[in-house]
Amino acid sequence: MANIIAIANQKGGVGKTTTAVNLAASLASLKHRVLLVDLDPQGNATMGCGINKHELDYTACDLLLTDIAIADCIQRVTEPSPGFDLLPSNGDLTAAEIGLIDSPDRERRLSKVLGSAAEAYETVIVDCPPSLNMLTVNALVAAHGVLIPIQCEYYALEGLSALLDTVEQIRESRNAALRIEGILRTMHDPRNNLANQVSTQLITHFKDDVYRTIIPRNVRLAEAPSHGQSALIYDPQSKGAIAYLALASEILRRHDKRQRAA
Repeated sequence: MANIIAIANQKGGVGKTTTAVNLAASLASLKHRVLLVDLDPQGNATMGCGINKHELDYTACDLLLTDIAIADCIQRVTEPSPGFDLLPSNGDLTAAEIGLIDSPDRERRLSKVLGSAAEAYETVIVDCPPSLNMLTVNALVAAHGVLIPIQCEYYALEGLSALLDTVEQIRESRNAALRIEGILRTMHDPRNNLANQVSTQLITHFKDDVYRTIIPRNVRLAEAPSHGQSALIYDPQSKGAIAYLALASEILRRHDKRQRAA
């Protein structure tokens, strides 16, 4: 059964999609079977994987609103070898959010979709939109864990508190098994005193929930999406690519530890 990880933060610009694409690529490079689900109508994860979001026959929208098979929607991202699968999206996904409102199982549509494919993958990564809407709720209901990217700045802590409240509400009402997969410090500049202070506060308050891996502020990470590539393909020697490889290894170690303890 695949470990389903929702990458979520209600605050935009914290490296959510960058994390989704690069984590998928890093896990794939470790010979892990990965499905990346783009659940953001902006389709940035889709474009960041080199797939043209304007030339898709089927998207996540079709899966959420119709009975189409997931295999008909999946796109194959071939690099890094052996590659990973992508469930793409584009602006049509906005219609899915509206259409789900009247659906009796509106909060569990994604869970049902992924349930039919979970055996084929070891990890499913869901890139959520930067807001708390029906799409994000679907991701949290379907997920086993929430990975929270956070930029080390003052306002980010406020956004983190709101997201944790949301996770707790989902846990109490819709998905009792939902856990905090981890808190990821992104776009970190060690020369910035505030960033270091916030980083220390995160460790003090959340302890082992904070990943040891820190994603640095890195030009190559910012450039890679415009080439439709992960940093691991665009510049495998960059600090950003190396950091995401370290994150992938840390996530696998944590998952193995949980499996042994279960």
